[in-house]
Formats: sequence, structure tokens, C-alpha cells
Amino acid sequence: MASLRLWTEGLILAILAWSVSPGVSRDSAVGSGTWRGLSEEIVRKESHPVLSRKKREWIWNSLYVEEEKPAPIPYKIGQLKSSQNVEVKRFKIEGEGADGIFSVDLKGDLFVSKSLDREEKSSYHLTARMYDGNNKLIEDSGDFVVQVTDINDNSPVFLKTYNGSIMERSTVGTKVIEVRATDADDPTTANGELRYSLTPDGDLSAFEIDSITGMISCKVSTLDRETKSRYVVVVRAQDMRGMASGSTATTSVTVSVGDANDNIASFTRRTYDLEVREDHKLNARIGTLELEDRDQIQNKEPILSLPVDNKIFYVELGPGNDGELMLRQPLDYETRNSYSFSVQVRENLRNLRFPADNVATAVTSAQVNVKVSDVDEPPVFSLPTYTFTVLEERLVNNVGAVSARDPDKAGKSIRYSILDKDCPIAINPITGQMSTLRTLDRELESRHMFQVKAQEEPSGLESFVKVNIVVEDVNDNKPELDADEIFVCENDAANTVIGTLRATDMDDQPASFTFRLDSPSSNFSIRDFGNNTADVVVQQGPFNLDDPRDYSVDVSVSDGGRPVQTSVTKLVIKACRCDGRRIPTHCKAVAQKMGVSVHVLIAILLCILTILVIVILFVMKKRYHKDSLAGMKNSGEIHEQLVTYDEEGGGEMDTNGYDVSILTSAFHDGSLLPHPSLYAMVQKSQPLPRQHQAQPASTRKGDMAAMIEVKKHDADHDREGFPYDTLHIYGYEGPESVAGSLSSLASSSSGGSDSDYDFLSDWGPRFRTLAELYGADESDYYH
Repeated sequence: MASLRLWTEGLILAILAWSVSPGVSRDSAVGSGTWRGLSEEIVRKESHPVLSRKKREWIWNSLYVEEEKPAPIPYKIGQLKSSQNVEVKRFKIEGEGADGIFSVDLKGDLFVSKSLDREEKSSYHLTARMYDGNNKLIEDSGDFVVQVTDINDNSPVFLKTYNGSIMERSTVGTKVIEVRATDADDPTTANGELRYSLTPDGDLSAFEIDSITGMISCKVSTLDRETKSRYVVVVRAQDMRGMASGSTATTSVTVSVGDANDNIASFTRRTYDLEVREDHKLNARIGTLELEDRDQIQNKEPILSLPVDNKIFYVELGPGNDGELMLRQPLDYETRNSYSFSVQVRENLRNLRFPADNVATAVTSAQVNVKVSDVDEPPVFSLPTYTFTVLEERLVNNVGAVSARDPDKAGKSIRYSILDKDCPIAINPITGQMSTLRTLDRELESRHMFQVKAQEEPSGLESFVKVNIVVEDVNDNKPELDADEIFVCENDAANTVIGTLRATDMDDQPASFTFRLDSPSSNFSIRDFGNNTADVVVQQGPFNLDDPRDYSVDVSVSDGGRPVQTSVTKLVIKACRCDGRRIPTHCKAVAQKMGVSVHVLIAILLCILTILVIVILFVMKKRYHKDSLAGMKNSGEIHEQLVTYDEEGGGEMDTNGYDVSILTSAFHDGSLLPHPSLYAMVQKSQPLPRQHQAQPASTRKGDMAAMIEVKKHDADHDREGFPYDTLHIYGYEGPESVAGSLSSLASSSSGGSDSDYDFLSDWGPRFRTLAELYGADESDYYH
């Protein structure tokens, strides 16, 4: 029903369009105006339904273009048609190539205006539209394709070189390598179908190729790498299915023949003559037995063998899998100077894939002759090492002897010596007999090891041998008592065991210790068990902590050796107060010998020596000081000096040597000014001499004179001071003082005692003492 409705609508629209079009051509005004309006309305209403329904009425023919066809002028390749019976005035195409390659005329004929290349582009996709005379779209876009037909304009190409390989003795049909060529022409046509073949330019004797797949394979089973290891075949690829008119391309293929183990090793000679020195090192190469194997080195696997009775030499494979003759035992020219034996070679049958090609010609046995040459050899000792035993604590003249000989025919005499200068053993340089230089102590060193040198006289070759001297033990050490701390309780009864005794011995011999009292004891006894232990037993009690005596016994210990060694040790027994379980609660201190170790004695001596050095230096300093003073007295440099200044000077800068401010410290009437000096405090704290105190103030000397008297008094009674009078002045503040000048020269001109110096207290702690001095009244000052 839906399709019927659409067909009916289309038919109505076609009738309306046909009925409107004749009216357009009429000349009457009414008809013209009426039909023009109706036509515009129909077109306006018609165009949209056609576009929305997208009805297709195109009739396509197959469109093809032959590639590479010249187009000096455009040529027709087909026509665009529609099933609608309308007068078409214009066609329009869009898509690939519509901008310059393809064009269409008013009749719908499609033209090509340039030569096309299928290998570049094989098809073009276009879209066509159809318009009527009123430029109205009659048929909407329809897609069509222009195919470019192929021609044989490309030749086959081999994109790479090929190299193949095959094992020798491979069977017929063994694949080697597949070659492949490409052709840009259409592979679905004969233009792009290739065929392969081998050309006579290459080797055709052993290989063939499949014409379609390009697989090269072996066509014989007699490949032999030792005869020919490489083949070169030339492959030809031809299109047009191999027809003579087809294009061709060729490439060379190298085929390498791999090696198989199909040959056995063979001696290059039947006799090998070798020479070796008699001092040749063991397990070192004597010579090479060359072997020839036509196979490659990885397939050269010979197995060499010597006669079973040959114990001197052996053979092993070298770097090139040749036979290396090696020395197993040392050679001696004087004993035997030549050897002759045979060597056999065979192939490793496990890896031999085929019967050997050279089995009939290979040399598998060879004679080896070895000549031993004589060399001057060093002395040879009779033993590799020597071991002797010596009893300790004895001088032994015959410890033992070393012996060496010259292995050469010359038989030179040998001289012996010991290299270690501190060795306690001496050796006879002629006989090799050894003796002790001093007694040996096994407890200090139980074994002595050194080397003996044997040298051919007068100064020939030399050899060395190791000698061990084992020091045997003798019973030369006394046993030592070994006992834990032993104590006795106040209430211990007779036969009470208060301790167990043991002993030790530094000797190596097994000892059988026996214990006994060296001197009788009324309180204790020793009970020896005969098993190297003994008990200390109370013989008689009781015991008292208040008893001033110390309890002790002298224990004698014998080791039972030969000779018997005995030691006596004083065993101290503490007296203790014990509880019911014989656990000591309080013991009396045992007087012990005071002993000082060596290190403590050295430290004490060093301290004493240091003190002595300090005392000596102090005394020397005092003496030097006195000598210097005496020298000064003798030279006249020490004298009392009174300096008088009669002028005021030029200011403070003249006080570098002496401060003359003190000289102006008196008033014009002779009374003291309140201006202070640094010695005012001395005057306050120390009284004047008695003869000056008795004088009234009016008759006293000036302030400077009084100060001089005070300083002289101090100097006369000062034992530590220098033996001369000195006046030190510290009244100069310097030019950088923030307080300005305090010179008495300047102050004396300003007036008298009415000056106020209380402002000095505001200058800080540095001027506090000065403020106190200048702020004192006259009565306090003199007091």
C-alpha cells in the first residue's frame, strides 16, 4: 500500500508538470500570467518532495577507461541517462576527478581529458545530478564509478637479494629458499601473473625452482661441501604468465652448502720428532701433533690415544683441535735421554653422520720420537721435607742430617746453610749434620721450622728444603697447686672437709699428682685420693675469729714424673662465722702481702721524675733571677732617682714619659689641693711613717714629697719587689678620652677647692673611684 501511494503521488506530480509546461509557451497575457503563477507554485511545491523522497531513475552503463591512453582531445567513455522522459538541459558531476579529469556535456556524454595510470589510481567515484531548462533539479545525486582498465606497462621487480643454505649430502627435494617478485599491474589479469625459472647464467646442476611459488629446492643428493661449498643460481620472473611477450626481471641467489661431519681427522705426518729439556715443567706442552680434517673446525673431533704403558707423556686437544703432547712426569737426562712411542687417532663416531669420505686415505697412526736434552740442574734433596726431634733443655750435637746431590754428570760437591739467622739450630756446611746452639724449651716453642739451602760449589745452582724440629718434652716444670678459696667455720668438728686440692703442670707428659703436708699442722690434714685430687680436712678445732693468728698449711705437690718435680705452696685458710648450713656469714680478713705491679712502679717513678724536674727548673729560675740582680748592682744600673720638674710643659702631650700633673697639686700657700692622684688611696690606706705623722700639717712636705716617702717606705719593706725606688704615673687619659682633659695643670689655673666634681659619678663605673677621691673633704682626705 505504501508503494502504491508513492507511485500515485509521483504520477500526479508528473501530470501537473506536463500540463504547466505548455502554458508557459503561450503569448496571451492572461494565460501567461496565470500559468506563470501556477508554474512557480508547482515548481516550488514539487522540488521539495522530490528531494525528500530521493527517487532514483538513473540508468548506468559500465564506464571504463583504458590506462595510459593518450588524450590530446577529450574522448567519450559513456553516457549519463535517466528513465524520466524529460528534456534535460544540463548535467553536473562531482567527486574524484570531476575538477579536471572528467567532464559531461548537455547530452550526458562523459569525457576523459587526460591520460590515466591504473597503478596510481584504479577507480574514480563520481556523483551526477540532472537539471531541466528551468535549472530545476530533476534527478538527485547518483553515484557511479569509472574503472581504469590495466595494460601491461610494469615489469616484475625483486625487492631484495636472496641467500640460501643447505647441508651437504641433503636428499632430493630439500627446500632451500623461496624467492618472490612483485608486479604493479593488475594481479587478476595476465599482466600481473608471474612465472619463475632458472636461467643458464647460473648453476643448473644441483637446484631447480617451482615456476609458480618460486621455491628453490635441491635436485641431487651428492652435495659435498669439501668439493664445492657455494652455488650461484639466477632466477628469472616473467609476467603475462611467462609468455614471450611478458616483461622479465632476474636476480642472483647464493646457496651455501653447510658442513657435516663426513670426514675423519688424519695426521699430517707419519713421524713427529720432538726435543725437550730435562727440566721441562710438568703438565706443560712439549710439541704439537698436527691433524688434518676436511670438515670445519666444529666437526673436527679427533680422539687421540697413547700406549697404555706410557706414563711419562699424555696428549690433549689444543686450540685448533690438534694434538698437544704434554709431560706428566719429570725427565732426567742422566737416566734416560730419549723416548719413542706411537699415537693413534680416531673420530668421534657418535657425531659421524655418514661413512667418512677419506676413510681409505686418512693417516690414523703416527710415530713420535722425543729427545731429552741435558741442562745444568740444581741440587736435589733426598727428601721433600725433613723432620727431626730434640729433647728440650739439652744441647744436642746430632739432631739429624740433610742430604742433597748434584743430578748432573759433573757431580759437584754441595754446601749447606740455614737462611734464618735467629735459628737455634746450626748445620755443618759440608756434611749437612745439624746441632742445637742453645737449649730449647718446649713450653715456649714446641716446633721450629726453617729452610736449608744446598748450593753447588763454588757458586752454582741452589735448592731449598723445609726442615721441622719437634721439641720433645721432659719433666722440667714443677706442678702448681690449684685450689678454690678455702675457709673453716668456728664450729667445724674434726674430719670436716673444708676444701679440695688439684694441681696443674705445664709439661706435656701425663702427671700423677700426690698431695701432702710439707710441715705438720695441729689443725688440718690432707687426705689424698690418688686420682690427682685431695681434700683438706679439719684435724682439731674449734676456731675463733678473735684469734690473731692466721690459719695456713704448707702443701707439697709431686707430679710423679721422671725426674720427680715437687712444689710447696702456702695455702691460706680463712676463719669464718657460719650458719647451720655451713654458709659463711662473716670472715676474718686475711693479711695479704702488699704487692705493686711493674706498671704502677713505672708510673710512680715518672711522677717523681716530673716533680724533680719542676723543682730543679724553679731553683734554676730563682738562681738566675738573683744572678741578674747581682749583675745589675755590680754594673751600677740600679740607683735611686728623684726627678724634678721646674716647668709646666707644653700640655698633655708632654706627659708621654712623665705625668707632671702631680707637681702642680699644691696650693700657692702650700696646702693640698683637692685634685686627686692615683696614690691618694695609698695615702688613705697606709699611714705615713711615724716621724712624719708627728709633724703638723703646716710643716709637712708637699703632696709629692709625702707620696715619695710612702713609696720609699713600701719599697724598703717589700721583699718581692725590685731593689730600687720607682715612681709610676698613671694620670694621663689620652687624647681620645670622652671626658676631656683631667690634667692638674689645667685645673690648677681654674681656681681652688671650690670646684665641684660630683659630675664624675655620672660618667660610669670607670670614673667612680675618681669621683670618690675628688669628692672627699680635706679632713677625711688627711685622715
